[in-house]
Amino acid sequence: MSRAQTEKLPMAPWPLVALLAPLFPLAMLDGQALYLPQSPLALAAFALLVGSLLLRRVAGGGASEAALLLVGVAAGYAAPLLLLARGLRPEIGLWLLLVGATLLLGRVLRLLAEATGPARHACPALFGLAILLLWEILTRGFQVPAILLPPPSAIAAAIAANAADLWDDFGQTVLTSVLRGYLLGCGAGFAVAILADRVPFLARGLLPLGNLASAIPVVGIAPIMVMWFGFDWQSKAAVIVVMTFFPMLINTLAGLASAERIQLDLMRSYGAGYWRSLLLLRLPCALPFLFNGLKINSTLALIGAIVAEFFGTPVVGMGFRISTQVARMNLDVVWASITVAALTGSALYGALALAERRVTAWHPSFRKR
Repeated sequence: MSRAQTEKLPMAPWPLVALLAPLFPLAMLDGQALYLPQSPLALAAFALLVGSLLLRRVAGGGASEAALLLVGVAAGYAAPLLLLARGLRPEIGLWLLLVGATLLLGRVLRLLAEATGPARHACPALFGLAILLLWEILTRGFQVPAILLPPPSAIAAAIAANAADLWDDFGQTVLTSVLRGYLLGCGAGFAVAILADRVPFLARGLLPLGNLASAIPVVGIAPIMVMWFGFDWQSKAAVIVVMTFFPMLINTLAGLASAERIQLDLMRSYGAGYWRSLLLLRLPCALPFLFNGLKINSTLALIGAIVAEFFGTPVVGMGFRISTQVARMNLDVVWASITVAALTGSALYGALALAERRVTAWHPSFRKR
């Protein structure tokens, strides 16, 4: 479906559920029902949402309509946050307003996904921001106990209050254990794959072992590695090597086998031997597979290090922080550590994806995306 066709499609009527908000109580104030006209802030938010719905037809294109509707979405999300900040308990009218704004956000994301240029990149950012806002509103609106699920604001406060400890944990887990284990595991997997490609019977013997090793749970090998290598980073790096070695081995072997027969015959006609064909043809053809293994291992390495720290570590590290703070019921600090780990894993994966885009832009498989 083309962009022009998408822009001409009528909007689904579901966001109009927000128009029912004035018919129901908005919140409870000192045991009394609070309706929309009694709250200037909520009334202004409702007016902005309705105004964006009415004026969307004057927009000149999909991106401009999305920008106009986004004003109404922001107003619909701001109203619950403002009322919750005043200590009010939300009622059905406020939830209807929020549901209408969320459904309207779906229209905005669809328009941005079909757009071109910088507006297209705003789609994932808005989606992630909406999840955080809904998380905040729902946990506070339904008074979910913080021990079960703290709101994002509490997690952000815990990150700010424990920034020094979290930075030390990051240094111990990521900079000390993950990077060393990741480089050792991926490097060993790549080197053994080259050897197995040169000596085919090794590949036939190693691939079944790779499948077997992949089925071993990390919680089974982590305590063994701690007993073998001690409580410092060496045991965590050993766990990471075990987890990352075989994914890199398998992806490298698959990439080396991806060169076409006609290309190999051409290299032989030029008199190229094994190593020259490997460097000039087969390794460049294997680059998408190599980056696939690196991206998979970037998350596996972080998971392996954190789990290994549950079984023994110096008094620092993400796994150590999570295990000790859970025992103390400090769930906000636990979620702060989880947030740092998630952001770190996403950053590592994103950096490798960006490197892949730059290095393999010439590859036919990349141009098809």
